[in-house]
Amino acid sequence: MKKTMAVLTLCVAITMFAAPAAIADEEKSSQELKVESQRAKINEVAKETLQQLFAEKPNSKDLYDEAIGWAVFDNTKVAFGISGGGGTGVAVSKASGKHVYMKMGTGGVGFGLGVNKFQVVFLFQNEDTLKNFIEKGWQADAGATASAGKNAAEVKTNFVNGLAIYQLTEKGLMLNADLAGTKYWQHDKLNE
Repeated sequence: MKKTMAVLTLCVAITMFAAPAAIADEEKSSQELKVESQRAKINEVAKETLQQLFAEKPNSKDLYDEAIGWAVFDNTKVAFGISGGGGTGVAVSKASGKHVYMKMGTGGVGFGLGVNKFQVVFLFQNEDTLKNFIEKGWQADAGATASAGKNAAEVKTNFVNGLAIYQLTEKGLMLNADLAGTKYWQHDKLNE
């Protein structure tokens, strides 16, 4: 009887210590799957955005071919007197193929009403510009403007200070004339 109780107690103790570890492993793998899913979605949006850019602005392909790296961000901006927005993206070095996942945020004050979804493509002319963008982030001081019911695109057709920037804007209800700061930085959770 004492042996049976000792074995039973030992089994209960093992179960008590093993169960939390198994649950932690399950939660970890669930979190890893979520991160992988987010990365895959960002990569797919980036691929589609680049293809759309090349189709709409054929000369952008030449700059892409010259670039040492690129970044694509999917953004949503909301304005109701004040504006704010955010999104995610990925920066890629062509030489290494390394993907660095990033966030962006914007905010401002001015006349605005509506929601605007858009993608921004950065092409990097040199390694220093790409490295600084990824490691230190980047901040733009002026927001793009869009008109309700029209496609808007702010396009720079050459490298300026090591960057070429393309903005692809969806048709939307955005009446906007604000000056907004936009900042880009690394996404800690997706780069672990």
